[in-house]
Amino acid sequence: MSYSQPISSAVHTLNIESGYDGQRIDNFLINYLKGVPRSLVYRILRRGEVRVNKGRIKANYRLRTGDQVRIPPVRMAEKDTQERVDSRQLDRLEKAIIFEDKRLLVLNKPSGVAVHGGSGLSFGVIEALRQLRPEERELELVHRLDRETSGCLLIAKRRSALRTLHELMRSNGIDKRYIALVQGHWGRDRIEVDAPLLKNTLQGGERMVMVDPRGKESVTRFSVRERMAELMLVEARLMTGRTHQIRVHAAHLGTPILGDEKYGDASANRDMKAAGLKRLFLHAETLKFRWPDEKQDQVFRAPLEPALEELLQRLRVKSA
Repeated sequence: MSYSQPISSAVHTLNIESGYDGQRIDNFLINYLKGVPRSLVYRILRRGEVRVNKGRIKANYRLRTGDQVRIPPVRMAEKDTQERVDSRQLDRLEKAIIFEDKRLLVLNKPSGVAVHGGSGLSFGVIEALRQLRPEERELELVHRLDRETSGCLLIAKRRSALRTLHELMRSNGIDKRYIALVQGHWGRDRIEVDAPLLKNTLQGGERMVMVDPRGKESVTRFSVRERMAELMLVEARLMTGRTHQIRVHAAHLGTPILGDEKYGDASANRDMKAAGLKRLFLHAETLKFRWPDEKQDQVFRAPLEPALEELLQRLRVKSA
C-alpha cells in the first residue's frame, strides 16, 4: 500500500490509512515527498505548514488511522538529478545484512554510515536499502543509530511490522544492549544512570545533548564486562531511547567513551588513536524481542568489526 506522488503546486490533504498507524509524521513525509530534501521537510513541520486534523504538530507526532494531513506546496527534485549509491557501498551494506525475512531486515550497520541521507550526506542506510531492494515498497527504519555507532539496526519491510515494533519499543519490549570501551574505572560493576537529557543546538548548528533537569527522563543500565589498565569494556542497556544517551551518560559518570569526539576526553582519544582506534567505540551488539502471539524471542547479535576485536586483544596483552 502506498500513496501516489503528490502534486507539488497545490495544497493537498491525505486521509491516513491503517497501514501507516503509529508512523512518525517526519518519516512519513520523507518517504512520501520523494526528492524533497529532509531539511525542507523539517522546515515545513517547524513552520506549522503541515497540519494534522487542522492543528500544528511536531516532527515526532505519530499518525493515527483516519488522520487528515494537510501538505503544503513543495518543490520536487527532478528524478534524474537524485544521486544513486555507488556499487561498492551497496555491496558493503548487502554483506552487512545479518537477518532477513518477509517482515524484517536486520543490519550490522557500519560505523561512519548515517541511517538517513541529508545534512551534506548523499545517502544513508535507508536510501541504499531501497535501492538494493526496489521491489520492497515499504522499507522503513524502526529506530536510529548515531552515524559513528555500529551494530544492530532494525528495518521493517511491512507497515504492519513497523507498527508492531514501534508498539514494542513504546512498551519497553525491545531489549537493546550496546558495548563500549570507556576511559577510567567505576567502584562497582553495575551502575544505573537516571539523568534527564536536554538537546541543545550550538551557534554553529552542531547538536549537543546535556544532563539537565529540564530534559526528558533518560535511564541507562551499565555493567562492566572487563577491566583493563585505566579502561573498561562495558555493556549498556537502554531503558529509554534519547539522542546520544549512552555517550552522554557515560561522560556524566566521568568515564567517557573512547573515540567520542563530541563528549569524550581529547587526551585519552589521542592516546587511543595512536593505539589504533579510528572511530567511536560504541556498538549495538544485541537486540531481543518477541512478536505478539509467538512463543520464542527473536535474538539478533552483530559481531564487532575485526579492527575493534584486534584492538581489544592488544589492550588485554598490554594490561596483563
